[in-house]
Amino acid sequence: MNTYFITGISTDVGKTIASAIITEALEADYWKPIQAGELDNCDTKKVEQLVSNAKSKFHPNAYALKTPMSPHGAAAIDGVKIDIKKIKTPKTNNHLVIEGAGGLLVPLNDKDTVFDLIQPKQNVIVISRHYLGSINHTLLTISALKEKGFNVSIIFSGNEHKSTEDIIKKMTQVSIIGRIEEEPYFDKNVVKEYAELFKDKL
Repeated sequence: MNTYFITGISTDVGKTIASAIITEALEADYWKPIQAGELDNCDTKKVEQLVSNAKSKFHPNAYALKTPMSPHGAAAIDGVKIDIKKIKTPKTNNHLVIEGAGGLLVPLNDKDTVFDLIQPKQNVIVISRHYLGSINHTLLTISALKEKGFNVSIIFSGNEHKSTEDIIKKMTQVSIIGRIEEEPYFDKNVVKEYAELFKDKL
């Protein structure tokens, strides 16, 4: 069984929707190790509401922080310190989708970042959304992952920007799973359609 770690080139690029689609496509389990803010409508609940299959299990956060900000800052406000040794990957006989927080170098404490949560042999899917500066952010993210030997692929998020996508493909040489368009809304049916589209690329 495979594990897929979903990271973004920044915050608000579409990681949670992508995580729901991949979870549905593989009928995988889902886990968000660290949730910061929105505890009443957290990413785990959002993904659970978008997934149709009955096989997926949704594992509890290792840390659920109250303040919507970088995990190290949210933890300080909550009076806790994030210890990555206490963040244990859930045991499952199923595929597992892990959703990170923000980008790779988002700090968890004074020395560890989201990057330190990614384990060897996990597949990493980078969500790249187009904005001014996104090429640089995408190339930096993929370069750092490839340097550590990870198997990396990309999902583009939002409206097509051909010249941006072409240069990212040429310069990274990683596989492209597809694009999640700027949909008017996402529900179980829309997620299911994308899951069918992406299934063979995972």
